[in-house]
Amino acid sequence: MLKFLDNMVEHVLLHYRWFFVVFFLLPLSVIYEIYSLARNWLIFKLNTAPQQHEKRVKIIQRQVKEWKAKFSNRQMCTARPGWQTMSFRQGRYKSSMFNVRIGMYDILEVNVDEKYVRVEPMVTMGQLSRTLNQLGWTIPVLPEIDDLTVGGLIMGTGVETSSHKYGLFQHTCRAFEVVLCDGSVVKCSRTDNVELFHAIPWSHGTIGFLLAADIDIVPARKLVKLHYQPVHNLKKAIQVFKKASYDTSNDFVEAIMFSLDDGVVMTGVMVDADNCTKTNEIGRWYKPWFFKHVESKLYKDMKYLTEYIPLRHYYHRHTRSLFWELQNIVPFGNNFLFRLLLGWTMPPKVSLLKLTQTKSIKKLYETQHIIQDMLIPIEKLEDAIIMFNKKVEVYPLWLCPFKLTDDPGFVHSHQSSSEMYVDVGVYGIPGTRDYEATRTTREIEKFVSDVHGYQMLYADTYTTRDEFRKMFDHTLYDKMRKSLNCEKAFSEVYDKVNKNARI
Repeated sequence: MLKFLDNMVEHVLLHYRWFFVVFFLLPLSVIYEIYSLARNWLIFKLNTAPQQHEKRVKIIQRQVKEWKAKFSNRQMCTARPGWQTMSFRQGRYKSSMFNVRIGMYDILEVNVDEKYVRVEPMVTMGQLSRTLNQLGWTIPVLPEIDDLTVGGLIMGTGVETSSHKYGLFQHTCRAFEVVLCDGSVVKCSRTDNVELFHAIPWSHGTIGFLLAADIDIVPARKLVKLHYQPVHNLKKAIQVFKKASYDTSNDFVEAIMFSLDDGVVMTGVMVDADNCTKTNEIGRWYKPWFFKHVESKLYKDMKYLTEYIPLRHYYHRHTRSLFWELQNIVPFGNNFLFRLLLGWTMPPKVSLLKLTQTKSIKKLYETQHIIQDMLIPIEKLEDAIIMFNKKVEVYPLWLCPFKLTDDPGFVHSHQSSSEMYVDVGVYGIPGTRDYEATRTTREIEKFVSDVHGYQMLYADTYTTRDEFRKMFDHTLYDKMRKSLNCEKAFSEVYDKVNKNARI
């Protein structure tokens, strides 16, 4: 009887997942969102976070010292469950390691005079934009999914459509506070303890535990004047995209390709509301999903290709549909009637989607789905798009340019100065007949490595250890791990992100 019930549940979750998402996960997501909003508002208004921060730091130090005294035969990691992260995979390693609880969710300070915001690692992008925008400020690079955290964007990486001017998320951070494996708390910045500062990004908690980050802030305006330029030829698309990427008068640049030749290049500028008579509040629950709105511009007249969007609506334009991933989970999610009635509940929390994945769903994602972000030199973008079309043929395809500096660390320019790169985001069901997850991804990884590109490490990584070390510069990373005695305390990045370390 129990086996029959298990099989029934498995069948429903696999073939009617939309039903489970709509009637169970969406209500739970709404309840959690209300709780988070209320908590964050109260903490910020009462200004209790700085005092609580010091207490939390001491608790973390105490756990690390306990590990050193009693459990140093095992390595450490955070106690945050794998299902709470934005990656669609969960780490196997947590069950065999000493788990350190790090509950740090608050904005600690907004310093307008010195133009920075100090935050704890679990602060989200939605939390930051909500707090800063109403004060007339923003962070230079604000990745678009609400639930992305500061810690994840530093220890992993983050990119946004302003990155062609400011670089990756890590490049907008001016200081980190970290607890090391001996329990000591250290601070590092662009000017002090510089080597540690440059070694932290991309390190995935294998050098120390992040306690806080100081991030630059810049003045925010109320609206984004967004221009859409349809393109119907790949070479023309690359030409338009490259020109926009090198133009620093653009505050925002991105492109969405809907086929090998058809796409829309978008450029945005922050403006005040003075001369604007009409805005498009694309973040409203009843509005079409943003990528569908962009697709509608492919054959529009020129007069419909510029519009004004409230800044925060623009920032989180891909949140409601998780780019275009939700169309495979809730196929009718963009239907007007569904948006009107239940659009306000979207999206379901990624953490809840992961928590309720069955073995069949995990297998389906592994074998018949691809989620990858590859960071490619812009000069190799045309080759990359043709390669992705040949290997997986997944559309839409997201293109986001970013300036890659020559700072030391895991990821940097291969030139003696900054270099323009592009994040090529591939999310969806492969359209090629010969797609095979391991073989195809390894072919893609080889191409990326050969052109001096990088793979975002939240996704499946099939490289060998030697191939991984060829793609990512371990020089400073190895030096810092050795000098801080990290080998026994923390695993290497590769051991946390390669496919065999994840389920």
